[in-house]
Amino acid sequence: MRETGRGIILRTNAKFMVPFILLWGLYVLTHGTSGPGGGFQAGVVLAAGFILYAVVFGLEDTQKIFPFKVVLVIASLGVSIYAWIGVFAIVCGGNFLEYGKIPLAHEAAESSKLGIEMVEIGIGLTVMAIMLSIFYTFVQRGD
Repeated sequence: MRETGRGIILRTNAKFMVPFILLWGLYVLTHGTSGPGGGFQAGVVLAAGFILYAVVFGLEDTQKIFPFKVVLVIASLGVSIYAWIGVFAIVCGGNFLEYGKIPLAHEAAESSKLGIEMVEIGIGLTVMAIMLSIFYTFVQRGD
């Protein structure tokens, strides 16, 4: 990404906005089971925060914080969380992603909620990482 001489107002606003965008993404992720939101929406919001940072401060600065290899590891971690929750349900005597069979809490309803939240975290990490990897790839091809 080429340096385009971003102005002080844009940089100042981005420094202020990016933490709030990331915080909003975490809120959407953690409250997705009880309200609007969830893993996909949270992943897109989190990626948008990092993309805003990259647009304003440059891809090089963003990749110092979030290198491409780390993004790929996070994507793999998210998929692994999703898969292992499903496999763990099978090991505990249920079907794939049958959260109520996972012994996370005393009641099946609580176990189900915790299982869904863990899967949502996996989805959020994967979506964020894939969106960032697509952005990184497009920007690097444009240079």
